[in-house]
Amino acid sequence: MALLIRNAHVYAPQDLGVCDVLVVNGRIAAVGPDLTVVMPELETLEASGLILTPGFIDQHVHVTGGGGEGGPSTRTPELVLSELIACGTTSVVGVSGTDGSSRSIPNLLGKVRALQAEGVSAWMYTSNYAYPPTTLTTTVRDDLYFVPEVLGVKIAMGDHRSSFPTEQEVLRLLTQIRVGAMVAGKLGVLHVHLGDIPGPFEMFLDIAARGFPIQHIRPTHCARHIKVFEDAVRFGLAGGFIDITTGGTSAVGTPADAVLEALRAGVAADHVTVSTDGHGSVPRFNEKGEMVGLGVGGVACNLENFRRLTGELGVPMTTALSVVSTNIARALRLEGKGEIKAGADADINLFDENMELVHVLARGRQMMRSGEVIVKGTFES
Repeated sequence: MALLIRNAHVYAPQDLGVCDVLVVNGRIAAVGPDLTVVMPELETLEASGLILTPGFIDQHVHVTGGGGEGGPSTRTPELVLSELIACGTTSVVGVSGTDGSSRSIPNLLGKVRALQAEGVSAWMYTSNYAYPPTTLTTTVRDDLYFVPEVLGVKIAMGDHRSSFPTEQEVLRLLTQIRVGAMVAGKLGVLHVHLGDIPGPFEMFLDIAARGFPIQHIRPTHCARHIKVFEDAVRFGLAGGFIDITTGGTSAVGTPADAVLEALRAGVAADHVTVSTDGHGSVPRFNEKGEMVGLGVGGVACNLENFRRLTGELGVPMTTALSVVSTNIARALRLEGKGEIKAGADADINLFDENMELVHVLARGRQMMRSGEVIVKGTFES
């Protein structure tokens, strides 16, 4: 398949101005103004007036469903493909959560592979909230080595549902991750769900001060509690990556405001990322603070906060795009992702002047056309 996208304003994420983008067999073959292309069966998409960007990457989604804290009836449903396409997310990292009993890690791997087959790119973190970690093989090291989709390990810390591992236990786990990833040719990360109990960042900074590479420690939910956010900024200033969750509550205005505050505090722009926590459970409370129901976290909140960053908050397009795509690709070493350049995967979003999605391509396949999702999951109607 060959597709020539003509006359789009391209952010790669750097501003390339008005360019053409040639897509061949799922990859970007060329980017530049006024490309001359002669190929059999070449299709052309006229994109004058549209903004072309990399597809978004969401590195924390409960693809098999989350929740369960209120019993079996509170388990949230699985993600379906069209939810991702509708918000321009073309790459996803699946996670497990509190329920490590009925939500198995093999099932998570199966769902990740199903999403790959349906047309997007997908990976996962092994384990859930627990320590010792729950794995596919007998060890974390072997999960990283033998399972291509495994990018690292998830645990919970600073949360009443966590296992409260000691610093020495976390250091041992990090060593397994580092060694397993090294021999597998991956980076390897410890993806840490944070609650509102202070303490994890002191441990992380102490581990880094002892000489362990800080790049392997990846905290998320960094803005849901003000003390956690302040500690996360210190971690970021020390060279760590911080991930701000766009779904649910934020202690610093909106999640987009938290991104801006982290940048203003001096955290390097390429060390700030966002993720949705999609398909986690979202409690609903009445005026007395009593829980009266549960909803399901969506996956569109990265797009919503991207619009706020580039709109009301005035963050440059290049920076905002990096937070939802390029930074994540580079931080997780997702080759060919998060950039518009020759050789990269053709994961492409096209927006109108109001930043409404018009077209979406995932690995070169058009998944949204003229604002309508045209490729859906296997069991979607």
